[in-house]
Amino acid sequence: MRRTGRHGRQPPQGSPMENGVGQAPGAPEPPAAEGPPAPRAPRVRPRLVFHTQLAHGSPTGRIEGFTNVKELYAKIAEVFGISPTEILFCTLNTHKVDMQKLLGGQIGLEDFIFAHVRGETKEVEVTKTEDALGLTITDNGAGYAFIKRIKEGSIINRIQAVCVGDSIEAINDHSIVGCRHYEVARMLRELPRAQPFTLRLVQPKKAFDMIGQRTRSSKALGESRVSSGKETLRLRAQGPAMLGEGWMTPPAPHLLLTLLSSAASTMVEVAQDSAGAAQLAHGLASVLGDFAFPQEFVAEVWAAACPPREGQE
Repeated sequence: MRRTGRHGRQPPQGSPMENGVGQAPGAPEPPAAEGPPAPRAPRVRPRLVFHTQLAHGSPTGRIEGFTNVKELYAKIAEVFGISPTEILFCTLNTHKVDMQKLLGGQIGLEDFIFAHVRGETKEVEVTKTEDALGLTITDNGAGYAFIKRIKEGSIINRIQAVCVGDSIEAINDHSIVGCRHYEVARMLRELPRAQPFTLRLVQPKKAFDMIGQRTRSSKALGESRVSSGKETLRLRAQGPAMLGEGWMTPPAPHLLLTLLSSAASTMVEVAQDSAGAAQLAHGLASVLGDFAFPQEFVAEVWAAACPPREGQE
């Protein structure tokens, strides 16, 4: 008889040990592993498509496949056949220069993107009589610093030519394109007092009622943010964009109604300042010329906005 020690006991024949657990007799042996495990199939991400327009008026475009602000501007520029350097900044769900609706580090999957492009260039002379000019400056993350806020009663507030949304292109003919907002703020802060200096500004191209907004932000009906805040695309300076949970839905119809409402309000205002349908046609051509309204339509607008008074026909 063969004797075995305490530590020499053999497992019963047909019951091999596997990871310290005995396999029942007669159970099939697990198949031998052949090479590394198959890689897990990558998670399919939804196709993110955003709708966009030029803020001063354009057809609606569709963009996708961007991960940061510069790529976003490039996509918008490609859709509308312009240079990315033409874009000053973007707002969400409003075509107005509304600093409360600026595109920042994230975009809701239902947000409608409006791109504000370069308009007229202007130069203003400023004399720094106080330490602070009264400007709040931000930048678009792609090389342009612009005015986000103007303090009431400040030096800049007294210069009507300077408006919220104006991009600062140069200080005393020194170009600041490519500078971040804090660099521009430092340059302005370090300017000596009592010595005039020149600002070269580029205002966004305007349409409808986008006229000289300052510290007030308009809150027209239908301009509230469409997104719930739970479904967003977060843009990052480095690395890919991060997608929150959810799926995009088409832009709400009220966004289009907002644009039409803005145009209608402009028509009524011009009509009330016009002496007749002919003058109204001239006024509409100057502010809404891109629409090319027919004469019959202008006559109907005049009749609706300015009904005849007593004694008139």
